[in-house]
Amino acid sequence: MDGEGEWVWVRPPTEADREWWGDGVGGLYADEEPARLLKVVFTEPAKYWTDAAPIGNGRLGAMVWGGVPNETLQLNHDTLWTGVPGDYTNPEAPRVLSKVRKLVDDGHYAVATEVAFGLSGNPSDVYQPLGSINLEFDDSHASFTSYERELDLSTATVKVKYSSNDVQFTREHFSSNPHQVIVNKISSNKSGSLSFTVYLDSELHHHSSVNDVNQIVMEGSCPGKRSSTSENPKGIEFTAVLDLQIAGENSVVQVIEDRKLKVDGADWALFLVAASSSFEGPFTNPSDSKRNPTSESLNTLKSLKSMTFSQLRTYHVNDYEKLFHRVSLQLSNGSNGANESNHKHIRSSLVCNANPKSLKQNSSFNGSQVSTAERVRSFKNDEDPSLVELLFQYGRYLLISCSRPGTQVSNLQGIWNKDVQPPWDAAPHLNINLQMNYWPCLPCNLRECQDPLFDYITSMAINGAKTAKVNYEASGWVAHQISDIWVKTSPDQGDPVWAIFPMGGAWLCTHLWEHYTYTLDKEFLEKTTYPLLEGCAAFLLDWLIEGRGGYLETNPSTSPEHHFISPDGNLASVSYSSTIDIAIIREIFNSIISSAEVLGRSNDGLIKRVKTALPKLPPTRIARDGSILEWAQDFEDPEVHHRHVSHLFGLFPGHTITVEKTPELCKAATNSLYKRGDAGPGWSTAWKMALWARLRDSEHAYNLIKQLINLVDPNHEADFEGGLYSNLFTAHPPFQIDANFGFSAAIAEMLVQSTLHDLYLLPALPRDKWLEGCVRGLKARGGVTVNICWKEGKLHEASVWANNHTSLAKRLHYHGKVADIRLSCRKIYVFNKHLKCLKIKSIPNGALES
Repeated sequence: MDGEGEWVWVRPPTEADREWWGDGVGGLYADEEPARLLKVVFTEPAKYWTDAAPIGNGRLGAMVWGGVPNETLQLNHDTLWTGVPGDYTNPEAPRVLSKVRKLVDDGHYAVATEVAFGLSGNPSDVYQPLGSINLEFDDSHASFTSYERELDLSTATVKVKYSSNDVQFTREHFSSNPHQVIVNKISSNKSGSLSFTVYLDSELHHHSSVNDVNQIVMEGSCPGKRSSTSENPKGIEFTAVLDLQIAGENSVVQVIEDRKLKVDGADWALFLVAASSSFEGPFTNPSDSKRNPTSESLNTLKSLKSMTFSQLRTYHVNDYEKLFHRVSLQLSNGSNGANESNHKHIRSSLVCNANPKSLKQNSSFNGSQVSTAERVRSFKNDEDPSLVELLFQYGRYLLISCSRPGTQVSNLQGIWNKDVQPPWDAAPHLNINLQMNYWPCLPCNLRECQDPLFDYITSMAINGAKTAKVNYEASGWVAHQISDIWVKTSPDQGDPVWAIFPMGGAWLCTHLWEHYTYTLDKEFLEKTTYPLLEGCAAFLLDWLIEGRGGYLETNPSTSPEHHFISPDGNLASVSYSSTIDIAIIREIFNSIISSAEVLGRSNDGLIKRVKTALPKLPPTRIARDGSILEWAQDFEDPEVHHRHVSHLFGLFPGHTITVEKTPELCKAATNSLYKRGDAGPGWSTAWKMALWARLRDSEHAYNLIKQLINLVDPNHEADFEGGLYSNLFTAHPPFQIDANFGFSAAIAEMLVQSTLHDLYLLPALPRDKWLEGCVRGLKARGGVTVNICWKEGKLHEASVWANNHTSLAKRLHYHGKVADIRLSCRKIYVFNKHLKCLKIKSIPNGALES
């Protein structure tokens, strides 16, 4: 029971829980330190948006600033976008396409690039902020002491604590997925000392008023076009409702200006915020929507009237922990001598107090915290491994918070955005960024968080079929470089260097087959993966044309956002058969052939066509300087340190360049990475981390970790490339969330790599940096879960199991050693550093089901 005398529920054990290892296996972790606290710590109110703490339930998000005299919780809802469903076709495109192809065939690449502007379409629509909860406290809050603010990743809650006039105030915030509300509680340790005014506001067109039950109702709408016009169509409508409850013998609530609530003399206040919109899906015009966002929001709050804060928090934490606590990570640098005291302190707590404290002390506010920003700032010197753990888990936290079954796909900023004109429209970009957002789902044991991506691809195939037919006179479906909530599939407006990328949808489809390789979910493969791959492959077969040397070509083709110098000395971006085009097509063709084999459909007509086309794809070539050739010809590169590494797709996230099977291409990929250099925006750094991990180069992967962990000054963003803000959001700059997710995926790649048949333990472990450590709950292909501990930089023990399959054969790899193993369903196999099976333990019924 909790402090309010109510029953609370304790979550069931998960894959990362040690208690299920029992006798023998439990000894694997017998000498570990206590579990670390995972907290992002702030020692002052936010000065900038990137100092605020993010919370979210997949759909409804907030940034908690933690101000004292004035507090702001900036709000977002995942369906608030400009625009209406669009026509993503261009009847003039086939004529332009013929001209571009002829110019490319004749080697006039610069002219082809200019003509290809005629293939571009309209810009995407724009993600919009919902508004803000604003709190204005009485004069007693003008000065304050003992300020502390923290985001606890273990419970997905934000706490703010401070003292004013000898009264201690506490605020707690979370966004509940089970109940679809943001929950906020403000309390004090002195009766009747809480007084404040609260109201809702928005930068969008809106009206706010107070009803007769202490609720603020804000109704508004998004622009029907990304730019306001006199003939603006009706856009998405929205409503946010704040429900206020207070306690206190002499407490009162007054209505001010018909839109604000003023609280005086309360002991505590609880306000819930629900929000909804008229968005009914990407194919329904807002003017035709039957949804009533006001009724929906009010009904959501009505259903919670009988629930206390404690109950709401318990449901929230229980729901969240089922996902988050599947994976744990502990890293140690193995310090000794003078550094051992500090090392032990770091191992015990992620709030990193100035002086070592007990775990119990660290679990609460104690006034001696060091901010996470300061830890980022000092990382270059102390290389604190617990900060790496925190950033790894922060990516998982953000993914759970912005992408849940039934929500919209995670955009360029997840769900968090303060601007009506956010950078790059906060739109999903399909030439790396959206894909990177979902890289951690499978290896980091959050497969449910992929559901919005699969829903998105399913809708995209509908619009993409129209674009393929009209623009390219092709079958199947296509999508390009940028999209939005209306699943735009046509090229973007502007320069072909980014706009002409008809591989965006195909790249997304690689996630479908990956889902099967990790889960072996045959039903998903049959009902979702295969139909979408069929449409994708059909387009690619039509897009490919007979070309030079008997190979099939893509034309026009670009390497995303990267120009080249054509043989005539002019800058160009359009040519044929860029390396990423062919790598993605090869990946799709292999995936659909493998899918057909599993489903017994290898004799399908489409599969026969794919098998005929596959060997006609151009091979991955090596340039004169020993790097992977980025374009079909060895063009001069005007920007050798370009941020994209698209030509290395086959190494990661693809699978056609591997250390075991293509060593010469791996050597060329290494040369490409050295040639490109380490510098780049956050997402580029994360991608390079994963690439170096695939190459089993732990030192270089670790160097990129050090590069990313660099504190960005919001006042001087232009001076930075990559880095972290004080709230651990990753920077392009400005903020893009993809690198947060890419970082988590890259760390997983350093610790576990797999194919359907092979499992590699600690393939890119930086042994001298993380001398000791344990990771639990990572996933590998074949439906396998992996726990690993290492000591003195070497594997100590590993446990491996598969839940859902009668028998599974794998080759287990570690440091040149190989063992053939067979995993039976619901049995844990424990291996030592020689890959000898030490013991086999049955999994209890009901345990490890995630």
